[in-house]
Amino acid sequence: MDKEYKEGSVVIMKKQHPCGENLWEVTRLGADIKIKCTKCGRSIMLPRIDFNKKLKKVVTF
Repeated sequence: MDKEYKEGSVVIMKKQHPCGENLWEVTRLGADIKIKCTKCGRSIMLPRIDFNKKLKKVVTF
């Protein structure tokens, strides 16, 4: 499975957000990765290692 992503990519994580959505948009890359829920707009930051573990699929590259 190809798990390449960049800023603006939409990804599916293994666990969904409490609002019920599992689509996230990558908004910042670096040592930490910032993702934003596409339904409610909340943002979270994850260390890159944790993000790669929790990433299920890249929808749009």
